[in-house]
Amino acid sequence: MVNRDFFSALEQLEREHKLNQRMLLEALEVGMAAAFKRETGEGRAVAVKISPERGAIEFYAYQTVVDGEPIDETQLTLDEAQDIKPDAKIGEVIGEDVSPKQLSRIAAQAAKQIILQKINDAKKDQARSDMSNKEGELMQSIVRRVDPLNIYVEIVGTQMEGVMGSSDRVPGEKLKVGDRVKVYIKKVRDTTRGTHVSVSRSCAGYVRKLFEIEVPELRGGLVKVKNIVREASYRTKMAVYSEDPNIDSIGSCIGTKGTRINTIVNELSGEKVDVILYCDDPSEYIARALSPAKVLMVQLNETERIAKVVVPDDKLSLAIGRSGQNARLAARLTGFKIDVKPYSAIMSSLDQMNDKDEQSDADNEVTEKPAIKTQQAQDQAESYQTPIAEPIDYYGDAHGYGIPPYAENYAPEDIMYRQAPPMMDYPNYDMSNINYDSNIAPDEYNPNLDYNANNPYTEDGTQYIPDADSQYNPDADSYDGGY
Repeated sequence: MVNRDFFSALEQLEREHKLNQRMLLEALEVGMAAAFKRETGEGRAVAVKISPERGAIEFYAYQTVVDGEPIDETQLTLDEAQDIKPDAKIGEVIGEDVSPKQLSRIAAQAAKQIILQKINDAKKDQARSDMSNKEGELMQSIVRRVDPLNIYVEIVGTQMEGVMGSSDRVPGEKLKVGDRVKVYIKKVRDTTRGTHVSVSRSCAGYVRKLFEIEVPELRGGLVKVKNIVREASYRTKMAVYSEDPNIDSIGSCIGTKGTRINTIVNELSGEKVDVILYCDDPSEYIARALSPAKVLMVQLNETERIAKVVVPDDKLSLAIGRSGQNARLAARLTGFKIDVKPYSAIMSSLDQMNDKDEQSDADNEVTEKPAIKTQQAQDQAESYQTPIAEPIDYYGDAHGYGIPPYAENYAPEDIMYRQAPPMMDYPNYDMSNINYDSNIAPDEYNPNLDYNANNPYTEDGTQYIPDADSQYNPDADSYDGGY
């Protein structure tokens, strides 16, 4: 059956609605075959072949050749098959042309319903495909409905509806039905109820796309955006750089006399925009990110990603921003936790540390009171009559005792009065051989002296015995006539 008008109308629908020809023809073949079977009562399998090149529609009824008696009308015996096709074999499918001279009303109605359904499906698929390609782009939209939770917009040119949640609105912005606004396509996803499109006017991507529209260098890739953060209606910070040293990245974004950035600020209803130059040095990058505040010093802990920043006292509020806004955006932009301190607080802390160090040094100058190491030396020191402070270490000699330190190193109230050690009988002891110098430090040894301060014995083993009338004078530099 040939119908030129049918194929002409089909081609026009394909052009107007951007339908896929192959998919449309396959759907028509299935629908028209089912309509033909209902109308004629045909029990055999029916297939329709549509040939746009020849402008023909052909109907075929198919049967399978079986060995034995057929079960239903879809089968036939080998003898019946050979009457139609002499070389037919068992298992072969034999087709018969059953095309009517013209399409019946039922077949035409079925074709119409299929075409309309496919047109609707094709429009949805095309719109979904177009929106998927538009994800991350700015598009014009018209506000169609406003409720307390969401704003519903119609995306111009797609017949798709976008949903703007409360978190995607700009604080303080009032939109009314019929307003034409730009929206950023955040996400396109398929749901059981169709395609869901999420749009936003408060995300950082919205500002980034505005810059790409206004700045050809960004759009062409000569200037690149390292990172961008935003708190809608308050401030946006964007770090840019260029691999070409001859290109001024910041100047490209600002424009001549600020024309480019002023256009963006007007679109954002006066929102502040900071454009900074990205730097590989984290300290310099953090200092720039805190603009417009001036930074005096940055101390980094790259392991914990923490930065301590010092700013002038009169710039502290500017560095922190309203409710911490400037410091918070700088932290998000750089990836460091930023702690902002005024210069006076740092200097005060350093002064306190210096005072503590000076006090510690003064405390260290006081001589520590040493302790006796053996019980024997301690027991013997308890019987000393000579006024001494705590006895120092026992020096290990078989006949040795602890040597008292110099009295001038101790306050009078620290002096303890003890009895002298018992006399020891040394027949070779000669008082005239003793040469005792009280000014020798306890840890020094002079081999030229018969007596050394570290051992109360002479080199020949005799003991030095102080004069019994020796007295301690706290105002003197040494003992008088003895220890």
